[in-house]
Amino acid sequence: MASTLTHYKYNPTFYKAKAIVLALFPLVLLLLPADTFDNGKDFCLFTILSGYHCWGCGLTRACMHMIHLDFVTAEAYNIRVFIVLPMLCIMLLVEFVRTIMRYRKLMKKEKENTANKTEGTL
Repeated sequence: MASTLTHYKYNPTFYKAKAIVLALFPLVLLLLPADTFDNGKDFCLFTILSGYHCWGCGLTRACMHMIHLDFVTAEAYNIRVFIVLPMLCIMLLVEFVRTIMRYRKLMKKEKENTANKTEGTL
């Protein structure tokens, strides 16, 4: 079982699918209404146990409002969104670029292996 789990690292299809998911994720969040996560019960363990809000409380809601350029509401939920969301965007972009580079490297290696096999048969 463990050996089958490591094969994805060498499979270009995995990286292609990962790049597609990383590209679509921000679009899905943009297409959802800004108030998608506004309603509902808080499930922060710190808040439940202590009754106080932690530093992360409201970040999901704030990020959704920030994505939709509703800065006032985003600040009301959690002011740290002005630091956290840009960092998340940078991390997403870096991971997307790394995934594309890995995909291209694997495709190049696969192409070279195919060319070497065809030369060997001639």
